[in-house]
Amino acid sequence: MHRFDHKHILSMEDLSREDISLILQTAESFKEISSRPIKKVPTLRGKTIISLFFEPSTRTRLSFEIAAKRMSADTFSIAASTSSAVKGETLVDTAKNLTAMQPDIIIIRHSFSGSPNLLAKHISASIINAGDGTHEHPSQGLLDLMTVTEQKGDIKGLKVAIIGDIAHSRVAHSDIIGFTKMGANVHIYGPSTLIPPGIENLGATVCCSLQEALQDADVVMTLRIQKERQKDPLFPSLREYASFFGVNRRIMEAAKPDALVMHPGPINRGVELDPDIADSTCSVILDQVTNGVAVRMALLYLIIGGGDKT
Repeated sequence: MHRFDHKHILSMEDLSREDISLILQTAESFKEISSRPIKKVPTLRGKTIISLFFEPSTRTRLSFEIAAKRMSADTFSIAASTSSAVKGETLVDTAKNLTAMQPDIIIIRHSFSGSPNLLAKHISASIINAGDGTHEHPSQGLLDLMTVTEQKGDIKGLKVAIIGDIAHSRVAHSDIIGFTKMGANVHIYGPSTLIPPGIENLGATVCCSLQEALQDADVVMTLRIQKERQKDPLFPSLREYASFFGVNRRIMEAAKPDALVMHPGPINRGVELDPDIADSTCSVILDQVTNGVAVRMALLYLIIGGGDKT
């Protein structure tokens, strides 16, 4: 059996195909726990996990906390507004002080790319990257892989179309790396101002039109326009964006009849994705959320867990 030797989860680039397969298999075995009448196992009893979030989050933060609690870990959450960062304390000093209290894992989300890697060099606790700037969001990439695997059986050979704000999306970067590693063909499309130079180096094919990107696609991933990361307007208006880059029922006819529709959330309905598509039978957006708990349980277990998980 493949051995998982990672102390930290910082990037999809750090994970091999075998690592990813093991994580997904472990997540699948944990998923059943969430459907039990009593949703708790003693796997991580006595372990301490701290969530350190410097950016807003609903799905990621809560699913990590639920994942830890379902395995009986002691969990603590710190938001930037309630931390000593507002008093001028540096990120490294904050983390060092937290580490002095002997946590096993620190889960961090930060607006600066590379923040989790920085902490991993300075503290003894394991670090999980819950999203750093425009760099990566590895646990989201893994739950997306799990969702497609459940629906399609195998990722190899699938056409995955990722549409929208590629430049500012850490999810897009993790998904491109993850899906490519697992054998999918990733095609991307969006406003030219939101396609970063060199993105092809991650394995993606840049398309010239939405029609081209969606043609015969097995998976269609739409992304939110991240205005909070844009210093200057990079497209004329949301209405124009929706007209040229939004995914609706008409453009979905280019994809395969059984194509999946995905979105990392939160959705700007009527902008990147029409409501009738978001709520249709082809949508697996809520499955992504469900699988997020299972994947994050698997990550916590593989980093610090042990013993009988049942």
